[in-house]
Amino acid sequence: MEDFFIERQDGPVTFIQFVNESLMNTQEIERISQSLCNKIDVDLHHQLVLDFVRVRYLSSSAIGMLLNLKKKVSKVAGGKLILVGVGPELLQLLKIANLHKILTINPA
Repeated sequence: MEDFFIERQDGPVTFIQFVNESLMNTQEIERISQSLCNKIDVDLHHQLVLDFVRVRYLSSSAIGMLLNLKKKVSKVAGGKLILVGVGPELLQLLKIANLHKILTINPA
């Protein structure tokens, strides 16, 4: 998945930094989702920090992916999903959808 994100491990925390400014392509999002779900289900990485500092655009599919990841990690003791580097436009989008009440978001 090096095409879409850079991964770094720090103890139990897996940091995922998205490299593209757009998460709009449904096929790309499906591949990203599969990779991140494998990290949770297969690799047992239950503490994910997703870095959105480079991302400016999200599709509804990308939002669905985030909600699915949140659901997966929430089922595991000590599981966490944190969004960091969220810019003002993305933060506004997440607030409009009331996702700031569901997701842990640390703005840029």
